[in-house]
Amino acid sequence: MTPAWLWIVFTVFAATGQTARNAMQRELTASLGAAGATHVRFLFGFPFALLFLATTLIVQHQTLPHTPLAFWAWDVGGAITQILGTALLLMAMEERSFVIAVAYTKTEPVFVAMLGFLFLADAVTLPMMAAILIAISGVVLISLNPKSGIGNARVARLGLGSGFMFAISAIGYRGAILSLHLPGYVLPATFTLAVGLVTQATLLTAWLAIRSPQTLRAIAKMWRPSLFAGFMGSAASEMWFLAFALTSAANVRTLGLIDVAFAQGVSRFVFGHRTTAREYAGIALLLAGAILLVVVHR
Repeated sequence: MTPAWLWIVFTVFAATGQTARNAMQRELTASLGAAGATHVRFLFGFPFALLFLATTLIVQHQTLPHTPLAFWAWDVGGAITQILGTALLLMAMEERSFVIAVAYTKTEPVFVAMLGFLFLADAVTLPMMAAILIAISGVVLISLNPKSGIGNARVARLGLGSGFMFAISAIGYRGAILSLHLPGYVLPATFTLAVGLVTQATLLTAWLAIRSPQTLRAIAKMWRPSLFAGFMGSAASEMWFLAFALTSAANVRTLGLIDVAFAQGVSRFVFGHRTTAREYAGIALLLAGAILLVVVHR
């Protein structure tokens, strides 16, 4: 029997891995541009996803599942919107502090809750909405600029657009997992991830080959740091997908807001950005919302 709290463990590991991957991609953006750094996540991530899938099939003595048409619609839709969300996030990071750029995308749980309710019939309870709103208020506080309100308009557009794309992607991936109607949660989650990453690597490689072949050459030259970023991205995604298989995307994405706190640590100790008292207060609210979500799901 699967423990009811296991999705919490997967989500915390996913948030940790995602923060590491974002930091690596931010560093690669200077050399590869937003499109190139986005592609690294997928091109160097899908071999690891295939390895995870092969291992799952061997350990569980399973074969590849039957894939209904609905699976492809959900999974490909999730893959494409994740590409767009990642690109917008990296563009926001080029404009502003690492933690501020990440914070803007964290409006995602509100979008996820609405879309999950509309398209997957995922429950949205009052305590859950309270947890989401408390966490989001922390994100807003982190993002506030005393002189000009919430940062600048371009960063806001990029960050909010990224959050919305990630929300559509999360719903697409959870829909794909559920459409397989498989017993257990590891195989449907791992298979959905593998198909999604292969789709993303194929689409973005074709697009760059046509529009920017020099970017592909630059990626090839930076394969060593790109390989580790790809592994971290794939491992984090595996954890997200396992969590999606166990509970609603809104639950996962709300608890996943703790990566803003992790991003704050990266911003402070890796990139040397100063943390203000207001940002600390925002992180406290964010964590309070995440803790409330865990409590109401005990």
